[in-house]
Amino acid sequence: MTKVKITETVLRDGHQSLIATRMRTDEMLPILETMDQVGYHAIEMWGGATFDSCLRYLQEDPWERLRIIRKMVKNTKLQMLLRGQNLLGYRHYADDVVDEFINKSIGNGIDIIRIFDALNDPRNLQKSIESAKKYGGHAQCAISYTISPVHTNDVFIGLAKALQDMGADSICIKDMSGLLDPFNAYQLIKKMKQIVTIPIELHTHASSGLGSMTYLKAVEAGVDIIDTAISPFAEGTSQPPTEPMVATFRGTEYDTGLRMDLLDEIAEHFKPIREKYIASGLLDPKLMGVDINTLIYQIPGGMLSNLISQLKGANAMDRFEDVLKEVPRVREDLGYPPLVTPTSQIIGSQAVFNIIAGERYKMVSNETKQLVKGMYGKTTVPIKEEIIDKILPDHDVITCRPADLIEPELEMIRKDFVQYIEQDEDVLTGALFPQPAVEFFKYRHAQKYKVDLDLLTHDRLVYPL
Repeated sequence: MTKVKITETVLRDGHQSLIATRMRTDEMLPILETMDQVGYHAIEMWGGATFDSCLRYLQEDPWERLRIIRKMVKNTKLQMLLRGQNLLGYRHYADDVVDEFINKSIGNGIDIIRIFDALNDPRNLQKSIESAKKYGGHAQCAISYTISPVHTNDVFIGLAKALQDMGADSICIKDMSGLLDPFNAYQLIKKMKQIVTIPIELHTHASSGLGSMTYLKAVEAGVDIIDTAISPFAEGTSQPPTEPMVATFRGTEYDTGLRMDLLDEIAEHFKPIREKYIASGLLDPKLMGVDINTLIYQIPGGMLSNLISQLKGANAMDRFEDVLKEVPRVREDLGYPPLVTPTSQIIGSQAVFNIIAGERYKMVSNETKQLVKGMYGKTTVPIKEEIIDKILPDHDVITCRPADLIEPELEMIRKDFVQYIEQDEDVLTGALFPQPAVEFFKYRHAQKYKVDLDLLTHDRLVYPL
């Protein structure tokens, strides 16, 4: 039997992709025990943008969400998404912060850590792999899939082999833009299965309209696990839906074994939640269609909306087509990075600057300079000398692993947040999102001690007498 396994994404990427990660823990609770009985390979429910969103918008402790779900999901593995040396934030952190974050994530209930890097630089995954294995977790290393003249299947297969040699327990092909087409998926996975011996998982999005067909061919090629979302939070910019994929393989050698009656119960739970977010305007129906721009320009939906926002802010929407054409040029100049956070924002913003300024690289963002300097890691192909001349005239480029330049910082952060700490995990919350963390700590304190929030300052907590 070559039974295919399913990872359910509704508690993380399903709602991150459709409603900006706004689903609350109390909306998840009533259905967790049912989800635990289905027979999923794993439930993805943490990491990505969930941590930031809990603090910034929901006034929830992300660590408490993890503990609650772990308590109710006793049989199914819990999975999270981690940005390698960036953890869940937007900069590289010192190795001691990475190690402690992974320690606490596994200690609070995470089984599988999916680790990726925007540049596919294995050095940025190294510490996370080591720590995940040290604390008894499953280190799944993700390859950010993209299309360019230099991103051949052989490049991705070589990367998978390198990650296996570094200690990865499984490989995920992370197709964040829905660019992987069915027949190339078959060829890529068929060949990758001949080279690596660990399980291979495929993650895609339905944005381009290819997702379900890509999964079908991937399963025929021998992929071990696919990521799907229960139907109310599937399709569009989310993943292909769970129930049709289960029905597709039922009765075949790939039969998932998942219970359709329970899947129907789960879908019924999430339908009114979906309707609530449609009514609130958070779930935009435009996100549910096929976005052909994904295939034409290879630009993820979130990046496209950022470009439009920047151009509107500069009163330059008439240059939209020019910017779309400039994006691949900038990407080529900067070593063909995959378009995923944060490189998608860096490339997009620089393309806008180039068009608005009327001269390429006359205006250069600090992030672009840092990318050229090597502070985000190593690009797939070296950046051309003439581009370095324009952006970094002093050629102050690093060749080491970026995190090697960061001194241990955990204890310093602990001192910065000492007045707020109620649990060990608070230090890590403060490290990742300092300002939202402080606001959440103040809110939590006010709720606990029934103190007027207006009495709390950033340097003083008021306890009742």
